[in-house]
Amino acid sequence: MKNKRSVGVVLFPGFELLDVFGPLEMYGQAPDHFELQLVSEKGGEVASAQGPRSVADVAFYDAPNFDILLVPGGIGTRAEVSNDVFLQWIVDQARTCEYVTSVCTGSALLAKAGILDGMRATTNKKAFDWATSQGERVHWVKEARWVEDGRFFTSSGVSAGIDMTLALIQKMLGREMANSIATLAEYEWQSDAGRDPFARIYGLV
Repeated sequence: MKNKRSVGVVLFPGFELLDVFGPLEMYGQAPDHFELQLVSEKGGEVASAQGPRSVADVAFYDAPNFDILLVPGGIGTRAEVSNDVFLQWIVDQARTCEYVTSVCTGSALLAKAGILDGMRATTNKKAFDWATSQGERVHWVKEARWVEDGRFFTSSGVSAGIDMTLALIQKMLGREMANSIATLAEYEWQSDAGRDPFARIYGLV
């Protein structure tokens, strides 16, 4: 029996730092349960939206099939929605993943690839109009910290990815484990998926 779930986080130029490393911190607090890898189209260094670079462990051609896929957001999503190689890779991964997740405008990439067709999803509220325009067949939820629809978990902007990840950990490993991880990180987990003050701030509700 497989003991650990593999988590693959895809990087692209202009990815949002906290979208990636907030969730990775949560998964990383349970090393007996999760194995983490960064992946990018060509491997190597990838510059974030904030400037600092991260090093992808594997390139697309060398990546395994992950149990959990995480697609972050960031200003770089604007270019990647036109990157057929990128979109096809996440389509191929999504076919076999146990869970497909996104943070912020990462859901725009999932939507553009057709992965979220017919599903409920959310995204960054400041960029809501642009992100939702990438997928007309998606049932976009304006007011949500994150949305769970089957094996798909999509979150609102940036810090919401941490809350979503803890919710997914709870689903897989139980509430006690999720609470323990949040406590270890000294993080106040917003565990109500429907509480979203930013939807009102940006005039969506």
